[in-house]
Amino acid sequence: MIEFPKLTGGKLLNRLAHPAGKVRAVLDTDTFNEIDDPFAVVYALKSPESLTVEAFYAAPFHNEHSDSPGDGMEKSYWELHKIRELLPEASGIPICRGAVSYLPGPAMPAPSEAARDLVDRAMASADDDPLYVLAIGAITNVASAIMLEPRIMEKIIVVWLGGHALHWPHTREFNMCQDLHASRLVLHCGVPLVLIPCMGVASHLQTTLSELNDHIRNKGFLGQYLYETFRGCASEHTAYSRVIWDMSAIAYLVNPAWLPSSIVHSPVLSEDFRWSFDTSRHWLRYVQYVQRNDIFKDFFAKL
Repeated sequence: MIEFPKLTGGKLLNRLAHPAGKVRAVLDTDTFNEIDDPFAVVYALKSPESLTVEAFYAAPFHNEHSDSPGDGMEKSYWELHKIRELLPEASGIPICRGAVSYLPGPAMPAPSEAARDLVDRAMASADDDPLYVLAIGAITNVASAIMLEPRIMEKIIVVWLGGHALHWPHTREFNMCQDLHASRLVLHCGVPLVLIPCMGVASHLQTTLSELNDHIRNKGFLGQYLYETFRGCASEHTAYSRVIWDMSAIAYLVNPAWLPSSIVHSPVLSEDFRWSFDTSRHWLRYVQYVQRNDIFKDFFAKL
């Protein structure tokens, strides 16, 4: 049985406060899965006033774009390399392979280079300089790192795009339902967690091909890459918009006013992916809305 350190109420709430200045961060991403991940990677690297990206971790995923969770991770790993070639800001930032499978059981990690790197970086962090873990895919790598070294819970803050809004009739969201064991662990163990739901919250973060044509297509190779990535996601763009979910995790560190939030008790995740509630559980920060216009305006300006 893994014993997790219990952060006192005061320390946990302190960790859940929005940082006053620039922070250190790692980005855990299933980059090949959806078009929103490259947008988030670029946004993070173009926001040096708010965060320093220390490492990228490739997260596993399995859908029509991959043959297995491990194949999805490997494709994401190489997509991160592709983005790094386009961005001078990414030069020298390590890219680590994540898990090749989801957690095999509720207390069984899936060790990987990414999980070990997270442990090493977190344990080297000073108490007054915690590491932010921006997770925009299945939470497997992060959960594995916590199980490999539970003491990192005192050194990190996890910002996770996962699940749906607490009022939603279910929470069968891709990032959350891929790895039930990992999702439950991160919600239950007491690690400082900022939860950004998808439907009902980040779902407001939509854009269109015509908007990207106006604002990023002419911004060099990088703008062209993002524009073409978006254009290729649909065969017909008439009256079509698409949500760029993952940028929300970056925007949280750029300006908290763009993501109104509150402190709530950590919800309980059922096996059939529904929320239930227990007011005896620890606190987390829950994002309730995203200011879509402010986030995209900032992103376009930074390109």
